[in-house]
Amino acid sequence: MTRWMVAAALLAMPAMAQAFCGFYVGSADGALVNKATNVVLMRDGDETVLSMQNDYQGPPRDFAMVVPVPVVLQKENVKTLPREVFDRVDTLAAPRLVEYWEQDPCPAQQIGVGGLGMRGVGSGGGGYGLGAGRAAPALVTIEAQFTVGEYEIVILGAQDSAALDTWLRDHGYRIPEGAEPLLRPYVAQGMKFFVARVDAKRVKFVKGRAVLSPLRVAYTSKDFRLPVRLGLLNSGGTQDLVVHIIARSRYEAANFPNVTIPTNLEVGPEVRSRFGEFYAALFDRTLAEKPGAVVTEYAWQPTSCDPCPGPVLSPDDLATLGGDVLVPQSRAVAASAGVRVQIGRPNVVGSLDAQIVRRVIHRHQNELRYCAERAAQQGGGNQGKLDASLIIDGTGKVPAVKADAPNLPQVAACITQRMKRWRFPAPGDGIVQVKVPLMFRPDGSRGGFGGRFGQPPSPFQAFVLTRLHYRYTPGDLGEDLVFAPAEGIIGGRETYGAANSFTAAPASASTFQGRYIIRHPWEGKIACKNPMRGVWGGPPGGGSPRASAGRDLALAKRGALKLDRVVKAGLDPVSADTPPKR
Repeated sequence: MTRWMVAAALLAMPAMAQAFCGFYVGSADGALVNKATNVVLMRDGDETVLSMQNDYQGPPRDFAMVVPVPVVLQKENVKTLPREVFDRVDTLAAPRLVEYWEQDPCPAQQIGVGGLGMRGVGSGGGGYGLGAGRAAPALVTIEAQFTVGEYEIVILGAQDSAALDTWLRDHGYRIPEGAEPLLRPYVAQGMKFFVARVDAKRVKFVKGRAVLSPLRVAYTSKDFRLPVRLGLLNSGGTQDLVVHIIARSRYEAANFPNVTIPTNLEVGPEVRSRFGEFYAALFDRTLAEKPGAVVTEYAWQPTSCDPCPGPVLSPDDLATLGGDVLVPQSRAVAASAGVRVQIGRPNVVGSLDAQIVRRVIHRHQNELRYCAERAAQQGGGNQGKLDASLIIDGTGKVPAVKADAPNLPQVAACITQRMKRWRFPAPGDGIVQVKVPLMFRPDGSRGGFGGRFGQPPSPFQAFVLTRLHYRYTPGDLGEDLVFAPAEGIIGGRETYGAANSFTAAPASASTFQGRYIIRHPWEGKIACKNPMRGVWGGPPGGGSPRASAGRDLALAKRGALKLDRVVKAGLDPVSADTPPKR
């Protein structure tokens, strides 16, 4: 059965001025302005599922969304979703601010280990009066109609854009001026028009903003594009389009230039209360250097993160967003447990303190879990005991690793490869030998990494969550966005014993994020002979480093904060405040 879905895309930031792939029409006078559209596109092969959370600001009267779709949708292709899942997606992929504290340079003095509903529509009648249109009855037809939640949905066919424009006006809708030219290319392509009307009496309004049930629609199409130009009809000017794509690879724009956001920048403590201003300035500077680009802000497995500003996406979240369509077995394993990695106390021979070594290993917990889930994906075992032995040289690099686990050969091979990339604080006094026991076992509190004994692993292990951000004015958007797969990238992670990279680098798997850092140097006493400086972790007294997601960033104040005054490392101050070219 052919499945189709409304092709739109936006960001998951609740109060932000967003773009929209269609436009809003009302049943009375009054401007309708789209304030936020949160969209997640899930893609596998030619199959796509789009989940879209909309709200609008305008008079609390009946209104509708109009979105171009390539084929006629049926009721089974459309459903409503809970709103909470969109917040989880946005939190996970949003640019993040993280704070690190320098750990006690004399850890031997420490005790313990530091932080590591609506009226019905008949099948033959017009429900709310949608018919053949007296202005052009032969040119506009109703292809399907049904009710989903508070939405009365009609699928229209049109052979002429002017006829469609007139039809909507004749049926009581105040169409935005300039709609007909934007409708014309979609009519020429033979597309249908998804009209989702809402009964305002059944909708909750908060401060003049309608809070609607999110819609999810599915489709099959070789093209992976977003008809975003119609969204300009409800635009108040500059719009921010943020697209979350969950697929088996990272995605980029195919018909626009692409750039990654600078990452790993160290900033002053004042950014804590002005993070939105800081990020807006950084984003504008990025576009000044590459005008018209689509900015990649995140590319990472949706069931993992480091540091995590909130929960990762569970198998149930991913099934809700389309996995039940794209990966049918996902519902069966949505409740399966994950894998917990228990890190034992390392045996350290050499001049590095065991507590420091353990903190570094804890930083890489997600990589250890990744190795276990990858093994399960390949049909191997992923639960049991593993002893890892490694050598740390005088610079903090790891030239040799041995992972002993006869029953977990694939996990051992993966961990050996990963550990050789790790960096520790430089001992400065010969080599250090480390042996650390690792235990991989089922974790009933965590989803996403592999099933219980005898159960299949999560079917979403190979998926990547990509966040793309495009800021534009009506004059910039000459065509719809088209997406294409892209190679993996890494960036935005803490690197020990080496300078952190401020830009993305190619990689076999994507682990890239926009991460911005406030560091708190050690201010206590240093009473030992050979202090270990530059070891970063959680706040004094224990706990993990603090990470917070940037929300409502497009609404942030622009122009008041100067990047060169708050960025301590990683950005050229000369061009830091150059405005975007338009």
